[in-house]
Amino acid sequence: MNTMHLQDIYTYPIKSLGGIRLEEATLEERGLKYDRRWMLVDKKGKFLSQRKHPKMALLQTRISDSGILVKHKDDPEKTILIPFEANSSQLRQVTIWEDRVEARLVDTGISRWFSEFLNIACDLVFMPPSTKRKLKPKYAVNGESVSFADGMPYLLIGQSSLDDLNSRLENPVPMNRFRPNFVFSGGIPFQEDEWDIVSIGDARFKITKPCTRCVVTTVDQQTGEKNREPLATLATYRNVNGKVMFGQNMLLLEGDRVQTGDRITFDKAGLDETV
Repeated sequence: MNTMHLQDIYTYPIKSLGGIRLEEATLEERGLKYDRRWMLVDKKGKFLSQRKHPKMALLQTRISDSGILVKHKDDPEKTILIPFEANSSQLRQVTIWEDRVEARLVDTGISRWFSEFLNIACDLVFMPPSTKRKLKPKYAVNGESVSFADGMPYLLIGQSSLDDLNSRLENPVPMNRFRPNFVFSGGIPFQEDEWDIVSIGDARFKITKPCTRCVVTTVDQQTGEKNREPLATLATYRNVNGKVMFGQNMLLLEGDRVQTGDRITFDKAGLDETV
């Protein structure tokens, strides 16, 4: 049997901006520490993403001792530091899909920096610990909350699944098109579709539902340019009731840390399997 291990860990502090690869990470109920705790919103409070603003991909994030450093991938002179603690006490109602929650404005000067970059009036907001964006009851186990992520606290994808997709593409795409939190090596393509409970090292997760893919997967994360692929090809063989699926959403059951190299095991339909 092919042993599976945690190959990569990614966090995305600011929703829809560049992600960060980690060797180890702290697990929290609403996602990895720092993951999607910040978000850009328009003046009506609606979230912004690469769906309509693909140039957001050009902004890379990095975690520093004093905050989240944001840098333009093509122009290193364009940088700004986002403090871990918001400078403003102003609260705003923000909308992320069908959810409306309270967020804290980070800083008017920082909002102006992003507004100038995107050429749209916007604000950077932070999700304080007091804000509870609850999962839908049909997915929750213990009334869990989620960050500003699209739907679920964690996203898992097998490297074999991407390899299968790339074998069908004229121009292979990197994993960053799919913005996972965890990538595992070993196993067969789309093996994660069959799992229920996943153990990564000492941590345990519950698979909640497949991840529905959108046009963000067509945005080159290095250039910010859109294309048809890989969504067009995925739609030919990963289409379920009109929705394109790739990767599995999860929530945390127990555990507080993971690191690359951790062994991965799973429970399939009530049967424990070690691979």
